[in-house]
Amino acid sequence: MASSVLEATRAAHEDLERLDRLVVRELQRDPANARDRLFQSHRVHHMLDLVISTSDKLVEIYEDKDGARKDEISTHLTAPVQSDIFPKYYERLKEIRDYHRRNHSARFISETDDYEELLKEEPAIEFTGEEAFGRYLDLHELYNEFINSKFGSLMEYSAYVGTFAQTEKISHSLKATRQYKEYLEHILEYLTSFMYRTEPLQDIDKIFTKLQSEFEEQWANGEVPGWENKGTGKKSESQESAVDLDYYNTVEELVELGPEKLKEALTARALKGGGTVQQRAKRLFLLKHTPLEQLDRKHFAKGDDLKKEIALVEVKMKRLCEILDEVIVRTKENAEKKLTLTYEEMEAEREEEEVQADSESDEEDQQIYNPLKLPMGWDGKPIPYWLYKLHVLVRNSSARYVVTYVVTTVTGGEGIMSAISRSGAISMGCDALVFLIPRTSTKLHPLRRRKHCGRGYKQSKG
Repeated sequence: MASSVLEATRAAHEDLERLDRLVVRELQRDPANARDRLFQSHRVHHMLDLVISTSDKLVEIYEDKDGARKDEISTHLTAPVQSDIFPKYYERLKEIRDYHRRNHSARFISETDDYEELLKEEPAIEFTGEEAFGRYLDLHELYNEFINSKFGSLMEYSAYVGTFAQTEKISHSLKATRQYKEYLEHILEYLTSFMYRTEPLQDIDKIFTKLQSEFEEQWANGEVPGWENKGTGKKSESQESAVDLDYYNTVEELVELGPEKLKEALTARALKGGGTVQQRAKRLFLLKHTPLEQLDRKHFAKGDDLKKEIALVEVKMKRLCEILDEVIVRTKENAEKKLTLTYEEMEAEREEEEVQADSESDEEDQQIYNPLKLPMGWDGKPIPYWLYKLHVLVRNSSARYVVTYVVTTVTGGEGIMSAISRSGAISMGCDALVFLIPRTSTKLHPLRRRKHCGRGYKQSKG
């Protein structure tokens, strides 16, 4: 039985509603630990991908490029002739019966069960051992690439983790190389991959799109951090003071400045500085009537485009470092701590973290065993049985005398505590009794009675 276009449209809208409810249900659940929280984010991300693909399918249906939807709607809306009503009805009925006759063993598959499975899915996320399931960054390959490059320097790994984003410390002469650009691209590629694995709900493409539009404006004005006055629009004081074109009316007047002075003026404006003195003067004289940003790109130095590409990668990399600031700090602290540990101690600590994460998950999943119906404590578990019996004791009057006697006479208190312990009421923990004293012994007459009893005992002995 072929599905109609309208039925496909209805089913797609139903799928969107189901996915919407599943996303809400998943986000309302409180994760037990960091691993469960990461799985939750990836499950939501997967469901959002399904929403996008289903929405794209709906858009394609509504565009109706082949006209099938329009034809089907017109068929339903057109009022049939009285003599055609029953033939069309029986024609449709025959189509349904023929389908079920051919597929009599077909089993109905509930799509609800398929969607419910999305909430139980455990996404396969790959992390290195150093990353510890997304807790730390693994920058060892980038560290080796840095210390073995011309622009790098020898330092400890922990120091590199804290300074790898501080690219302003590298001189521009070393930055304007293909090696440095490839190094930056490797950093950006790794940080982007780490973001996709640990923060799947972050829209990185949207972040980069907004960042690039801001970068283009800053670059044109020479305001990119670390690349000030390297753009095509803003001129620095050195550029202005190099050669003031307002004082020159012809190319010949500029030629008199000499080759070195012309080259300095062209280089300050990111223009080509080669050629003869006449060529340099002509190139510089173009700026007298044409703004720098409107000048033909062929007059600019080839390295200018490379610098712009490098600056853009730097800006993107620093933006991701701002988002991952806590992870970077945690990675640096972990690297510094490892300097004081042996390999065996590091392995033991890693296994302990894994066991702790698993135990947290198990404690969250297991059912609480409470056959005696004891009250729940602050940790969500039943309070100890002795504490429950102690609360029962302090409700009656006899408990008040026991507590006051323990406070007033230490020797007698040991006997009473031992007797209570043998009876199964409480253990020898005296801290609980001390905390309960201000609530139970509010009256003074029990203390007076015990005081008089002690005085009479001493007189009889005397």
